[in-house]
Amino acid sequence: MKQFLRWFKKPGKMDPLMVAGLTHLWFVTIHPFEDGNGRIARAIADMALARSENTEQRYYSMSAQIRRDRKDYYTILERTQKGDLDITRWMDWFLNCLDRAIEGAQDTLSTVLNKAHFWERFAKQPLNQRQSKIMNKMLDGFEGELTTSKWAKIAKCSQDTAYRDILDLINRGALQKDPGGGRSTSYSLVNN
Repeated sequence: MKQFLRWFKKPGKMDPLMVAGLTHLWFVTIHPFEDGNGRIARAIADMALARSENTEQRYYSMSAQIRRDRKDYYTILERTQKGDLDITRWMDWFLNCLDRAIEGAQDTLSTVLNKAHFWERFAKQPLNQRQSKIMNKMLDGFEGELTTSKWAKIAKCSQDTAYRDILDLINRGALQKDPGGGRSTSYSLVNN
């Protein structure tokens, strides 16, 4: 551990992303504690990444992504620890995991910004409670197609009230009628 800590403190001119991946691998391989080594290794990797970016604040979490990819993580970790000393596959997995963490953060930020822009558009003309509830569901990634019957069920209102709410949102430029029609008419968000 002393050798590991000395190296971690001053890893030399090694690429900071490589340092993060090696740090995680080495700590979890040393396995200095009876319990919690994985959590600490993830925290150390996050710390190494933050150090490499010279920032205290990041919008992605390597630790959370590793937890999401837990099955693959344990598989590659075991192969690396029981194989020869070649860590290429581990580093490849680690860097791809980092890429997924960053992409996930970008998706989350995009969703948050889209929601903020949507609600900013309607700040001066507030929506009713039913409309707000359904629009939040739509902005969060509503599953399936939105129809008047689904609206009525979710908002606990009549289909006539649901239809009036929908028409109001169409007139205000928040919703649009999807192609098709009849009893299966559906509606989707207008992307602005």
